[in-house]
Amino acid sequence: MAASRDSSPIGPTSPGYEASGVNTDQAEDGLGRLIGHIKSTWSLSEAKVQLDLGYFANVIDLDGTGIAMCTDGIGSKALVAQMVGKYDTVGIDCVAMNVNDLICVGATPLSMVDYIAVEHAQPAMLEAIGAGLAEGARQSNISISGGEIAQLKDIIKGHGEGLGFDLAGTAIGRVDLDKINVGATVRAGDVIIGIASNGIHSNGLSLARRALFELADYQADSQVDALGRTVCEELLRPTYIYVAEALDILARVKDIGALIHITGEGFLNLTRVKADVGFVIDSLPEPPALFALIQAITGSDNREMYHVFNMGIGFCLVVRPEAEDQVVDIVRGHGKACQRIGYVTDGPKGSVKIESAGIEMTR
Repeated sequence: MAASRDSSPIGPTSPGYEASGVNTDQAEDGLGRLIGHIKSTWSLSEAKVQLDLGYFANVIDLDGTGIAMCTDGIGSKALVAQMVGKYDTVGIDCVAMNVNDLICVGATPLSMVDYIAVEHAQPAMLEAIGAGLAEGARQSNISISGGEIAQLKDIIKGHGEGLGFDLAGTAIGRVDLDKINVGATVRAGDVIIGIASNGIHSNGLSLARRALFELADYQADSQVDALGRTVCEELLRPTYIYVAEALDILARVKDIGALIHITGEGFLNLTRVKADVGFVIDSLPEPPALFALIQAITGSDNREMYHVFNMGIGFCLVVRPEAEDQVVDIVRGHGKACQRIGYVTDGPKGSVKIESAGIEMTR
């Protein structure tokens, strides 16, 4: 369980992010109050919960079979879709945000259900959302086994009369109980392999929208030379799905230290691993132009940028040094750019030093 898609579970609220309508301090406080009630239910079921809250997904023991579960949505990316009336990719984002979390515990994603809340049920919009969900499922090799559509005109509002919607999903997967991966074996000297993102993914859209549409006064169809496309085309690039390469690596490479989805909190997601280690990022590729544009408009410092956005890396694998070349070859064989971006240290625990940005962040 984590805070909302446009917030970060850990860390102080930054002035820029708070101005965009996101208060991470309040989200963290609210999450803390919620957790006690949630955990009080764990003794009620015969299917025992295997992990504490706070990792990317949880696992229950169902008669000796590990069933991994997680839930997530697309956040305020829905508003960008409404600005241009383009809804056929946000379903990919919804699937991606879920299955990319499932693989972090070593699970094979199996199926998903979706929840669509709308201001008004518009058939063309729903069809386009469905097309994206189906494409995300094809990329992940999962089924979409059900869902729910709720018409909530008094609750759901959006960009334009009657266009409001929210999209979320819940996914399940399977993992052997003795192969659950929470990064407990990560150790100093391991290397961090970073896989490229497809732009902003589904994190930090509140700050991005404030920068581009409020401060810079771009329109949805504004062509930006630095981006090579319109603003909304850039923001709607669908989240990469990392399932195929992750499962290939899990099947072929021994002793994988950790699999880390880089979402809200950026590289602080590395510190979710259950090992007493720190991380140094010393070889990042140049971040996509979108992030430099947002930073120039907002005046955000590097700490805020690397706390809110993925900065061009959507997924990380922590592996033994001797496995580096094999892992890179596998990922590239699946058509994604990747490289070694850093290494694991003895500590301080929960710290991430990003050398090119001149910052160190601590959970």
